[in-house]
Amino acid sequence: MRKINVFDTTLRDGEQSAGVSLNLEEKLEIARQLERLGVDIMEAGFPASSKGDFQSVQQIARTIKNSSITGLARAVQSDIDTAWEALKDSAEPRLHVFIASSPIHMQYKLNMTPDQLVERAVQSVRHAASKFPHVQFSAEDASRAELPFLARLVEEAIQAGATVINLPDTVGFTTPHEIGKMFAYMKEHVPSIDKVVLSTHNHNDLGMAVANSLAAIQNGAGQVECTVNGIGERAGNAALEEIAVALNIRKDYYKADTGLTLKEIKRTSSLVSKLANMPVPGNKAVVGANAFAHESGIHQDGMLKNKETYEIITPELVGVHESSMVLGKHSGRHAFKEKLTELGFAGDATQFQQIFDAFKDLCDKKKEVTEDDLFALMTETMTDAIQESYELQTVQVNYGTNNIPTAAITMKLPSGEMAQEAATGSGSVEAIYNTLERIIEGPVSLEDYRIQSVNGGGDALAEVYVQVKYAGFESSGRGTAHDVLEASAKAYINAVNRTLIRKAYEQEQTNKVNI
Repeated sequence: MRKINVFDTTLRDGEQSAGVSLNLEEKLEIARQLERLGVDIMEAGFPASSKGDFQSVQQIARTIKNSSITGLARAVQSDIDTAWEALKDSAEPRLHVFIASSPIHMQYKLNMTPDQLVERAVQSVRHAASKFPHVQFSAEDASRAELPFLARLVEEAIQAGATVINLPDTVGFTTPHEIGKMFAYMKEHVPSIDKVVLSTHNHNDLGMAVANSLAAIQNGAGQVECTVNGIGERAGNAALEEIAVALNIRKDYYKADTGLTLKEIKRTSSLVSKLANMPVPGNKAVVGANAFAHESGIHQDGMLKNKETYEIITPELVGVHESSMVLGKHSGRHAFKEKLTELGFAGDATQFQQIFDAFKDLCDKKKEVTEDDLFALMTETMTDAIQESYELQTVQVNYGTNNIPTAAITMKLPSGEMAQEAATGSGSVEAIYNTLERIIEGPVSLEDYRIQSVNGGGDALAEVYVQVKYAGFESSGRGTAHDVLEASAKAYINAVNRTLIRKAYEQEQTNKVNI
């Protein structure tokens, strides 16, 4: 049974999904959960791309100890040096350096000849190897490269010090048969190929990312690069959960396994879905709401007689199960803390108290609090623990079919003073947002507004996501509450607070430079 290393790039390639913007606390929360899941390598970001990304990579590298942390770098010395500064404190510093390898990229993007490209790649890998114990070289767009040139590039990179060679299908162009041939060609035509681990990284533009990843594994790949829920550029990346479960269920065929803690899959999927605000489709394999649902009478009859008739994956395998501990208004702190720990809570006593207070408040409104409810409360509290600036105190809305919707809000300002304001709107949410804009200094433009229930039922929690433009920045915000209007207000304020935190951080960095 071959061990396949899992290279998770949710925090780098996954965050490149349109509309996704994770802050430091959210990235740390995902990183801790990925560590619990057991990923071998975690790509925490692109340190040279921005100060914020540098800080995130550096903090994750200093926090996570049971996964190797890596960062992306172009084949540019300054990128590599910046990545080293961000990663040098990690338990196992690792660099992921890349350069394009296909004719179209060489001609139109890089304006390089093949010889120039090879020379740049060799220089970069050699410089990286002088700092990092592990250097992964990626031949971007390898699936559209000419195989003889690709083999030459790979051999030169190995000789320069690369320990992992990644052959990505950057644009989701290839097929399982073609990617298999590419890996087989490298195994046959690269003299030093046995000295490195071969890696596969596939995008999903034609819906074949997972199939291509599995085909690459069949043909010699010892590492698979993927993201939770398959999020990423354009149509996304290969989905980690699908690859891991496919290898587990079909060990008889692939003769390979990831070693992941599969029961953490559902929890990891839910966390990434909430923080990235990318709902998982109901029919999504492994983690979708309908993945273990059976409606057909024939299917139901078969399931009652023997679950294996229609269920090849047990829900328990990926962490889908009903909790035996029912939590409600009579539950104590000890049982509650045990449940939070089970869900991956890693906060301090103050954060625990905030979640517990929110839980007790919710119990007055719901008969039974589900695991999904707790997860939503925990996620909101943990990600909002970062220096609140504006704080909602009360919100009241007057609405009637013949009346103009009016909102009245009391809010605590960054100065600590209390402010009260009221405004109207064409609807209740607009009235709330018009009122908040009167309180907040400077104009706020609402770019996006989405709402969904955390779970089913009439007493479900509402989760609202917004994207606003404020003080020259675009920022996303999230709010969870039993009431839709309260959740809407909290999401708006959360987005504004994130902008203020971002401004404060950038000002701090500017001051350091000036000093």
